[in-house]
Order: sequence, then structure tokens, then C-alpha cells
Amino acid sequence: MRIVRFAAPSGMSFGVLDGDGQVAQIEGHPFGTISFTGQRFPQADVRLLSPILPSKVVCVGKNYAAHVQEMDTGDAPEEPLLFLKPSTSVIGPGDAIRIPPGSTNVHHEVELAVVVGARGARHVSSAQASSSVFGYTIGNDVTERDMQAGDGQWTRAKGFDSFCPLGPWIETDLTAQGKDAADLEITCTVDGELRQSGRTSQLLFDVPTLVSYISGVMTLLPGDVVLTGTPSGVGPIRPGQRVECTIEGLGTLTNTVAGTDTASTAGGAR
Repeated sequence: MRIVRFAAPSGMSFGVLDGDGQVAQIEGHPFGTISFTGQRFPQADVRLLSPILPSKVVCVGKNYAAHVQEMDTGDAPEEPLLFLKPSTSVIGPGDAIRIPPGSTNVHHEVELAVVVGARGARHVSSAQASSSVFGYTIGNDVTERDMQAGDGQWTRAKGFDSFCPLGPWIETDLTAQGKDAADLEITCTVDGELRQSGRTSQLLFDVPTLVSYISGVMTLLPGDVVLTGTPSGVGPIRPGQRVECTIEGLGTLTNTVAGTDTASTAGGAR
């Protein structure tokens, strides 16, 4: 099932996107039993937003060996390396990634994003972790490299408004497509040029390990997002470019790149 959050003339809602390109509106949020309102919209007539607005985005650094090597920042970690993105960094498909004033070194980072379900997660084991996962979407852990290196910690470099594109939907049943989150192709192109290519089977710490580890540090609430790390091939993006992050079974998350608009709303349309 593909869960979307969308804007229509009647307002913002959650819905289910079917194979005919129709969005069936649902009551309230998608966690628990889904109840349909009876309203349906052609996908072309609505605007897809970020599929969820998490209370927090928990990110994992250095989780692909080849990315560790390309960044030349020492050995791979012995335990998951965690950091946070604020909820205000989240934007949706089609929204613009905005380059901070004076910055010339902002990079793309395509990542498998895990969406936490209604049960949340607190001190769960790896074996229990799957029951806390609602579904999967695509994330782009946009990063200002000069600030990342200069600050010594990553909050500012990772936390700008628009630095966490998510979407285009949440896939709740990859197995129905014969897919497994443990081994999906993951790519990123910029203006059609392939920059990143890998598979989630190359993760140093897999999804169950990450959910379990994070839940031992902080409570994961329904709708929270875990970004699992990026493969090698990260690189700069500039205003005017088009970034496409694709994960097998999950579709493509597309965003443009723009300069900073100081009058824009925090997080864009989200």
C-alpha cells in the first residue's frame, strides 16, 4: 500500500495511491485501521507533500563502507553513528532544496528512510524491530560540507530548512512487489547524471539493528523517520539543478535546487 499526504482544494489529507493513479482519501492519520472517506482524486489533480511530518528525523552516518572511504574521515564506526535533523528541515517531492547564503558546497545524499509505526519503539530488540516499522520512503540527507567539517558536529550542516526531502510516498508492503528492504537498489542522479549507485544490502548496520539501537537511546514515536545512511558518490548541487533519488520498489523523489528565499515559509510546503 502506498500512503501519501496530499494537498487538494479541500485541504491537506492522507490517502492511498492505487495502481490506477487515483488517490483515495482516508480519515485522520494512516496508523492503525484505515478508514476511507469515499473521496477520490486523480493524482494529477493533487499535490503530493512529504508523506509524513515526523517529530524527529534520526540519521545514521558512515553506514556504507565505500562512503566512509570517499569521505576520508577515519574507520567505519563500531556502533551506529547517530545525529538528528529537525522537523523543519523536511520538505516534499517537487519542493526546492535551498542553498544557504554564500554556500558553494552543499551535497546530495540519497537514503532509505524508515517510517516508524503506531507502536513506536522503545528498547526493542532487533527481532522485535520489524513490528515497529510502518513502511519505507526515500530521503535525501542534504549536507553543507564546509560547515560539517568546520563545526566538528553536524547539526548546522544537516539542519537547514529544506535539507530533508522525503517522499514521494510510504510503501507499507514491499513484499507484495517481491522486494525486501534488506536488498534494494538505490541511486541518485543530478540533471540526469548518475552520481550514486548502491544497494541497501551494503549497509554496515541493517534496519532491524538501527531501529533497535536507536530505541535504546530515545523513544521513536509514530511517524518518526530513520535515515539509514548513504552510498558513495555524494557530490555538490547548485541552484537550477534537478536531483532525483530513486530506490527500487519505492519510486523516485525529485527536487529542484534553488538559492535561499529569506521570505519563504520554514520547511517549504512540506
